[in-house]
This record gives sequence, structure tokens and C-alpha cells, in this order.
Amino acid sequence: MNAPLPPPGAPLEHYVSTAPFDPQSVEVMTEEQMRVYQASQMRLMWWKFKRHRLALASGIFLATLYVMIVFCEFLAPYNLHTRNVDFIHAPPQPIHMFHEGQFVGPFVYGRQMNLNMDTLKREYTDDRTDVQPLRFFCRGDGYEFWGLFEGDLHIVCPAEGGQMFLLGTDRLGRDVLSRIIYGARISLTIGLIGITFSFVLGIVIGGLAGYHGGVLDLVVQRIIEVLQSIPSIPLWMALAAIMPVTWSPILIYFGITVILGLFDWTGLARAVRSKLLSLREEDYVLAAQLMGAKSSRIIGRHLIPGFMSHLIATATISIPGMILGETALSFLGLGLRPPITSWGILLTEARSVSVIAFYPWLLYPMIPVILVILAFNFLGDGLRDAADPYR
Repeated sequence: MNAPLPPPGAPLEHYVSTAPFDPQSVEVMTEEQMRVYQASQMRLMWWKFKRHRLALASGIFLATLYVMIVFCEFLAPYNLHTRNVDFIHAPPQPIHMFHEGQFVGPFVYGRQMNLNMDTLKREYTDDRTDVQPLRFFCRGDGYEFWGLFEGDLHIVCPAEGGQMFLLGTDRLGRDVLSRIIYGARISLTIGLIGITFSFVLGIVIGGLAGYHGGVLDLVVQRIIEVLQSIPSIPLWMALAAIMPVTWSPILIYFGITVILGLFDWTGLARAVRSKLLSLREEDYVLAAQLMGAKSSRIIGRHLIPGFMSHLIATATISIPGMILGETALSFLGLGLRPPITSWGILLTEARSVSVIAFYPWLLYPMIPVILVILAFNFLGDGLRDAADPYR
């Protein structure tokens, strides 16, 4: 039974504990709560990023591609310039595991070529009696690994005296799969180098304009408006066309990278400028100024980290934009030039409608371009959500 209530007006009994007060016992956190409480900002971002499954898978996919481009020579079954004159415009060869009901392992059937005298088209048929098992970690076409030393070791090779064209061949009999693997080295790195150049310009110019304002801000804004009013593709074409034909492929590569970076910084600079206009009025900026901090330190250590999520999202969107820009210029014949190989250069083989109709496998370089663009966009969404301090 409940204790009877005291009569109205009677003083309530008051109990005072004589035990010593322990401030740590007021709120005792569990081990999991303590783990979160003591975690660094980077660890918190990683935990949030892992929950975005699509972004995590995209990050693993892109990381795998960037690791693979280091070992292109080893991963490609053929050398970049190897020609198989007996197998020009050969269609892809499927991989089989069983022959006549027996397990053989991965193999391809040999090919026979006949020239159709009515259409003058090469017609290839599989020779079911010619089983050509694939070889792994084998010796094949020679190459110069990054131009440093020679080698001939490949992860997979055709059978001795056989052929293996998993994605077909082009008009010169070169293996499309090998050229896609080699082209990834140029197409993927041109985005990273270009975005680095663009970010330096965007953050420095936009940061100074937004932090100082005044005449500097006015001049920067007018320059950005002029550059953004010029159509991108015609401008890229004009600048790429004026590059001397006597330049080496490496100089052309860096020239295209600089062109892509020079005209991609304007959007980032405007975003940085608008954000710094509001953040520069915060109390912590005034405190840093009173302590004698320089403008570069205030911008780099106090203001830029405040909207890092936006910068990350911008970077992951700009990289595929630069990849598409290089692909477009190379496809139009105004970007990179052979012997450099990129996905855009590979797609120049498919500029004709008749070529696409008869040899559709020459469009296969478009598949990695699409996958990389989607992966960068998904990765950007995950990184933006993980780095957003307001979520």
C-alpha cells in the first residue's frame, strides 16, 4: 500500500546523503558511447560513409581502377601496338568452360576467316575442333613497364599459337580489351591532374575575392562571368587546335590537362567566394584576426574546412566532367593524338554509322566511361553526406 500523504501545510521530510559526491557517477557512458565521444572527425566521417552502400561500392570500384592503371602492361593480354593482320575487325570471342560435356577450364575456340566476295566483309566462324585453353601468369608480348624496363609477363595470355580477342579487334587487328586497359591510364589520370589544377585556382582566387571583397571581388566576378559566357566545347576545340603538331604526345597530354583545368575553376571560385562572404563575419574569424593570423591561415585553417562537404562534392563531379571533356576532344580529333591511347581516341574508331552497324564492339570503350562517371557521382553523394556537419 502507498504511504499516506502528509496533511496540508506540514513540512516535507528531507533526506541528505552523507556519501561523498562523485562527479563521474552523474552520467556514466557506455563503452559504445565513449567510442563515439572520443572518435576523431575523420573516423566519424568514415562511419557515416560506410552506411552509404552505393557510395562505398563506387569508391572500391574506382580505387580498383586506379590501382589497375599502374599495372596496365601486366593486365593487358596484348601489347598496345600489337597487330594481328589475319584478324582485322574480328568479333569478340566468348570464353567457354566445357567442351563436348567435359570440363576443360577457360578456353576459346579457334577462328577461321572467310572473305565474302559479295559484301567484301570478313566473316569469322568458330572452329569447334580447335580448343585453345587460356594461360595465366604467362609469357607473351613484350612491353616496357612505364618506359623503365622491359618485360613480357601477363596475367592472362592466349594459347601458344592461338588468339584471344575477348572484346574483338579494330581496323588494324589490335585487341580492343588491351587498348581499353591502356587507355584507362590516360583517361583516369587526366581528371585527377586537371581537378588539382582547377582546385588550386578556384580556392585561391575565390577565397581571396570572398575574404577581402572590394575591388578584387569585383574584378574576379567580371572575369568569371566572361569565362562562363563562352561555350565550353568550341573554346576547348579552338585552344586544342592551336597546339603545335610538332609537340610530343606528353606535351599534348599536359596541354589538354591545362586547358580543362583553366576553364573549370570558375564555378568553384564563385561557390568559395559566396561561402566566405558569410563566414568571414563569424566571431571565430574576428578572434583569429585579433590574434594576428594571416589571411592565408584564416582561409585555409578556419574557413575552407567549414564547407569541405561542398568542395568534396564539387571535386567528384568535376573529375568526370574533365574525363568527358577529354573524351569529347579526342573523339572530335582535337584532343590527344596517337600514339597516346585514351578512351576518347578509341571511340574515334566508331565515328561512322556504317562502322557501328557492322562492328558494334568498337563502342565498348564507352562502357568504362559511363561506369566511371556514375561511380564518381555516387561517391560524391556519399562523401558529401559524410562530411556535412549539419547532418
